[in-house]
Amino acid sequence: MKKTILFFSLLVFLGVSNSNAQQRVIESLSMPSNILSHPVKYSIYLPPDYYTAAKRYPVVYLLHGYSDNETAWLQFGETDRQADKAILDGTIPPMIIVMPDAGITWYMNDYQGKERYEDMFIKEFIPYIDAQYHTRPTREFRALSGLSMGGHGSLLLAMHNPSSFAACAAFSSGIISDDAVVAMPDDQYNSIFTNLFGAKPKGKARVTEHWQKNNTLDLAKTLPVDSLKKVRWFFDCGDQDFLYEGNALMHIALRNRNIPHEFRMRAGAHEWTYWRTGLIPALQFIGTSFNR
Repeated sequence: MKKTILFFSLLVFLGVSNSNAQQRVIESLSMPSNILSHPVKYSIYLPPDYYTAAKRYPVVYLLHGYSDNETAWLQFGETDRQADKAILDGTIPPMIIVMPDAGITWYMNDYQGKERYEDMFIKEFIPYIDAQYHTRPTREFRALSGLSMGGHGSLLLAMHNPSSFAACAAFSSGIISDDAVVAMPDDQYNSIFTNLFGAKPKGKARVTEHWQKNNTLDLAKTLPVDSLKKVRWFFDCGDQDFLYEGNALMHIALRNRNIPHEFRMRAGAHEWTYWRTGLIPALQFIGTSFNR
């Protein structure tokens, strides 16, 4: 009798384990990080044939906005449902989509070198994902996307690391000009940027070397043209979005330097309705980077 109970318990255990192993959408996993000295949470989407096809997949790192976390693109963006449909109807190629948590780091290293999110992302997170999942671990099969703070993050990471990414598709990106940060009210600047750029500077003192190194609009104007041309660029911002000006200036900066890119300005504001409807066109743009 005991052997029978043990046998059926083992079957139940194996069934549960197998069920967990076959999940294609998993929220809030974690990766240990030596650089950050704390675990990094992430959610992941695996394509429909992940467990049945003997092949590897390209990867898109999909970044959340300010005050959100690794679950936002699944909860509010319906990324899994949209990607499943688009893959099955051939609109986008099968791909793995990874959604990391970044807190309010803006996906960058802070000015003191204490919170080195970019270093963690490039040196630890990408290698970890490549080791854990059936990825194609080369730049030509790796891309970035994101919204708002995550749009800034996708642009920044791609601009700083063009040899790591084939494409970048950014939504409603937090692109802020030097003039805009100089004119920013103190309470707004202090609540958002002090931890990243320094203790409450005012006016032109805010345009520091660290600011310019991590300001995507400055990078678009100063990085070598050949470096910027390594990445395929796409960005999208609503005509009623409060970040429209920075995104329009990015388009102008890239066009003035003859950097190929696609810029979309559709009817809409800084909201999930806009980002949901833009996700598949952005992944379609990225998907063409994975094809030859």
